[in-house]
Amino acid sequence: MRRTALPERRPFGSGPAVSPFCLGTMRATGSAEQMAAVLRAAVAAGINHIETAPAYGTAEHFLGLALAELRQEQPERVADLVLTSKLLPGLGLAEGQAQLRQILQRLGIERLDNLAVHGLNRPEHLDWALRGAGAELLRWALDEGLVGQVGFSSHGENGLIEAALASGRFQFCSLHLHWFDQQRLPLAQAALKAGLGVLAISPADKGGRLYDPPATLLADCAPYVPLELAYRFLLDQGISCLSLGAAQASDLALAAALNPSGEAWLGPEHRLALETLQQQGLARLGAEACHQCQACLPCPMGVPIPALLRLRNLDVGHGMHAFAEERYNLIGRAGHWWEERNASACERCGDCLPRCPHQLPIPDLLADTHQRLASAPRRRLWG
Repeated sequence: MRRTALPERRPFGSGPAVSPFCLGTMRATGSAEQMAAVLRAAVAAGINHIETAPAYGTAEHFLGLALAELRQEQPERVADLVLTSKLLPGLGLAEGQAQLRQILQRLGIERLDNLAVHGLNRPEHLDWALRGAGAELLRWALDEGLVGQVGFSSHGENGLIEAALASGRFQFCSLHLHWFDQQRLPLAQAALKAGLGVLAISPADKGGRLYDPPATLLADCAPYVPLELAYRFLLDQGISCLSLGAAQASDLALAAALNPSGEAWLGPEHRLALETLQQQGLARLGAEACHQCQACLPCPMGVPIPALLRLRNLDVGHGMHAFAEERYNLIGRAGHWWEERNASACERCGDCLPRCPHQLPIPDLLADTHQRLASAPRRRLWG
């Protein structure tokens, strides 16, 4: 009789080991029944890491109800779960203490495995966490035994993330790590080498709406679906855990099916598919491909040139217009969670031109990016 392989578990800082995939609860907020169905599907798929936050509206409340229900039926499964929640930076000590106690109450637990600073995106956020009221709050939470370890999520610049990782304050981090945006991978690798846990933020959605790929991208990735290649790439890099924001049980089907049973996450056939994907995109972009070297920065007008041209790369190179347009139109409308200036801020000063090793006509490409992608404002999922 063939024995069923045990689900893989990966180190996550100084806390309990976690499954390669993490259930993010920000989308299963329609009802308690919806959350319960998603939680059951996650557990059935071998997922033991569950991430939530007060900022996700009803998520914690519904998750607490689902956990209580599951605890009655499968107490051993609930005992294996690793729970992560987050608090926004800037809270006073008393307010933060009250919010943490409310998190524990909503989830029906006495101790949270992982507590993260939710959106360590600006220098003042890091100062709050290291020297301000946040430092007191995190120290109190640990000393009181209310949390097992502390970490942060960040949508900020690499320099800020690097400073946070070097501070020694955090045991894990959640970062934007994607096949189509690899600029933070060196930071993730350094964090892993230092023994920190690393969670990839939404590789399915923020990584390119890969759950709904355009025909061009599907053809470029054949015989695999784009999301499988993206997942395999990150797990092969050693990333501790990939977050999945599931709204229904079927959203977890691919993660449940991806069980390598001992073989490498990224085999020769997958590497060939990724190489073909890259070459197809470069062929369509031709001499206008931005290689994301960052040499054009800083821009005197504060234009995030590589980030904007990356969206153009995806649109032209792989037909990912819906994703590129969605992300472009969040610029300036999402506070510190996203870029603040779009391509229309370029004044054609020309400072970037001699710095580009590929001699790209950057002002022209920025103007083309704006023409392609600018549209009506979009609403973020939360916040």
